[in-house]
Amino acid sequence: MKLFYSPGASSLSSHIALREAGLAAELVRVNLETKTLPASGQSYLAIHPMGKVPALMLDDGAVLTEGLAVLAYLADLAPASQLAPAAGTIERYRLLEALSFVATELHKGFAPMFDAEVPASFKQRLLRDARAFERVDALVRPGPYVLGAHFTVADAYLYPILRLGSHAGLDFSRWPAIEAYMTRVSRRPAVRAAVHAEGLIEG
Repeated sequence: MKLFYSPGASSLSSHIALREAGLAAELVRVNLETKTLPASGQSYLAIHPMGKVPALMLDDGAVLTEGLAVLAYLADLAPASQLAPAAGTIERYRLLEALSFVATELHKGFAPMFDAEVPASFKQRLLRDARAFERVDALVRPGPYVLGAHFTVADAYLYPILRLGSHAGLDFSRWPAIEAYMTRVSRRPAVRAAVHAEGLIEG
């Protein structure tokens, strides 16, 4: 397999899941500005027409795009890792619920923070809207992870998005449970390995 990623982007979620699952894959860096593969100079658009990350190329050449699809695939490929509850259980649907929340309320919500054309006043309003983070606080407060005892792909997705929020200027000191959760997840060996492999500095 090949995982196409960009350092610090949301593809870090798939990278973390890959390592948590103990699966082998070649990491292929993508330049999101030029939509090229720096190592070869080839166009990335031939792999992902939208030019976004992640993309996962399977051994047969098939390509999966969209982070949620990649996370689900990796979890199901390594069931012993317990990255996803068994299909058909209420816990599996709780996982989908959490993934959907992170994708729609957090991930999309942070997008304007990294757009130079978005007015600073609008960005500040986004940071002051605490409703989504009150929900995150409720999810992680019981601990240790989103679904309880086991680290799942919901955590693999939530953690990098919270990192993006922190880098965008969001102060999590109002939510000690979120700060504790981020520290706890950051110390997992697979998470540390993914962060270091992408050349990121862990705060």
